[in-house]
Amino acid sequence: MPASLTARSVENAKPDPARRLELPDGALPGFYLVVQPSGAKSWAVRYRADGKPKKFTLGPYPRLSLGDARDQARAALRLASEGRDPSALRIAAEREVDAANKLRFGAVVTEFIERYAKPRNRTWPETERLLTKTDLAPWQDRDIRSITRQEILTLLDRMVERGAPIQANRLVAALRRFFGWAIERGLLEASPMASLKPPSIEAHRDRVLSDEELRAIWLAADEIGYPFGRAVQLMILTGQRRSEVLETQWPEFDLNRACWTIPRERSKNGGAHIVPLSPAAVRLIGSLPRLGSPQGLLFTTTGETPFSGVSKAVHRLTARAPKHMPSGQPLEPWRLHDLRRTFATGCARLGVPLHVVEKSLNHTSGTFSGIVAVYQRHDFLDERRKAAEAWATHVLELIRSSGV
Repeated sequence: MPASLTARSVENAKPDPARRLELPDGALPGFYLVVQPSGAKSWAVRYRADGKPKKFTLGPYPRLSLGDARDQARAALRLASEGRDPSALRIAAEREVDAANKLRFGAVVTEFIERYAKPRNRTWPETERLLTKTDLAPWQDRDIRSITRQEILTLLDRMVERGAPIQANRLVAALRRFFGWAIERGLLEASPMASLKPPSIEAHRDRVLSDEELRAIWLAADEIGYPFGRAVQLMILTGQRRSEVLETQWPEFDLNRACWTIPRERSKNGGAHIVPLSPAAVRLIGSLPRLGSPQGLLFTTTGETPFSGVSKAVHRLTARAPKHMPSGQPLEPWRLHDLRRTFATGCARLGVPLHVVEKSLNHTSGTFSGIVAVYQRHDFLDERRKAAEAWATHVLELIRSSGV
C-alpha cells in the first residue's frame, strides 16, 4: 500500500522528464499528486461513473494545498459513490457561472457600447459614463434580469432630489436604449423601462444672443486668446457644434479652397460635412499656432489632446464679457450651443433661406427630414458660402462698431 502523501513528500516530489507521474495517496485511495515532466504539480481524483473510469482534476499545487486538495477529493469521491459525477457537476457549474457573467450588467453594457453605441453615435462616451459610473456603479456586477422597474424609479427620484433632473432624463434615455438592445439580443424577455417616462420636464432652450452679447463674447474671447478664445470665435463664424470645433484637426482644412471637411466619424449625423469658410474664418484659422504634429489638433495645449476645462473657460469668458456690454451689464446665462442658434437666427435675419441655414448647420431634420433626406442630395455649397460670408461680415461690423 502506498504511503500517505505529506507536505514534505509533495514538495520533494521530482519530475520524470520522460513521462507524467501520478503519486497515489495512501490515506485516501483514488486521490493523486500529478507531476508533469516540466515539474508542474496538480491534484486529481480517479473514480468510476456509469461504469467508466474517470479523472477529475482538482487544481494546481501549491495554490491548492495538500489538506485542501484532500478535502476536495473526499467530497468528489463521496459524490461518485452517490452516483453523481463530480466532473459533470463542475462543468455544469462553470457553465452557469459563464452564463451569469454574460448577463452581468457591466459585461452587457460593455458589449452594448462596442456593438451598438460606438458605431451609431459619436456621443457614446457620455452613454458609457451614464451606464457605468456614479449612480449605476453598484449595478456593474448585477444580473440584468434582477434589475426592477421599482429600483430604477427609486434611483431616478434620488437623482432629481439631489438636483440632477436633466441627468436623470439622460439616464432614462440611455437605459431605454440599453434594455431594448438586450431584448433584441435575446438576453431579456421584457424591459423594466417599458412606458417609463423621463422624471423631469425640460424646457426647450431657445436662447439667442443679442448683437451686443455676441460682440461682448467675441471681444472677451479675443482677450482670452488661444486656444479656447479662438475656438469660440470659430464657433461664432461657422455655427458648427462645440465638439466638432474643439476636436478638429489640421488635415480637415483646405484653406486654399476655403473649406473645412468634418469627417463622418466626428459628425453628429454620421455623414461627412463640408463647411465653406468665410475670409474671416480663413484668416482666423491661418493665424493659429501649430502645436505637436502637423496633422494634429487645432485647439490644444499639449499638442496631443483636445483643449479641456471648457466649463472653467466659459466662466472666465463670461466674467470678462460685461466690460464690453453697454453700461457693463452682465450676460444672462448662456451656453456654447447658443452660438449655433444665434448663427442660424442671424443668417435668417440676413435673408438666408431656411434650407440653406439647415444645410449650413448639417441638420437632417426640418426641411431635410423624411423622404426629402433620401432624394435631396444637393449640398447648396455656393449658397452656404454666401451665407457664411454675409454672417461673417455682420459679425465683423459688430466688432468694428465697438471701436476695436
